[in-house]
Amino acid sequence: MKHFIPICALSVALALPAYAEEDTGKSLMEQGTELFFEGLRQEMEPALEDLQGLVSQFGPAMQSFFEEMGPALAELAGEIEDWSAYEAPEMLPNGDIIIRKKPPQDQPETPEQTDDDDGATEI
Repeated sequence: MKHFIPICALSVALALPAYAEEDTGKSLMEQGTELFFEGLRQEMEPALEDLQGLVSQFGPAMQSFFEEMGPALAELAGEIEDWSAYEAPEMLPNGDIIIRKKPPQDQPETPEQTDDDDGATEI
C-alpha cells in the first residue's frame, strides 16, 4: 500500500495526453515528476509528523544531557585515540557502565633470529 500512491502517480503522469505540454508549458516528464514527488510527500507526511512529536518530547531531555555530559564526553574523546580498539559499552546489573578494550589480535609471533639455519655460530 505504501508504494501504491507513487506508482499510481507515475502511471497517471505517463498516461497524460501529449497536448498537456501545450496547456501548461511543462513536459510530460516534468508533470510526472511533480506528481511522483507530491505522492511521496503525502506518503511521508505522517512519518514526519511522528518525528516532530518525538523531537518535541525528547528534545529538552537531550539538550539537558548534552549540556551536562558534553564536557566530560569531549574530555573522554580526547583521551581515546582509536574507538575501534574498544568493545561496545555494557551495562552491569547494578547500573555501572563499562567499556572494555578489545583483546589484541592474534598476531603471528616473529621467530627468534638465529645466527645460521643449522644453529651453528661463526667464530
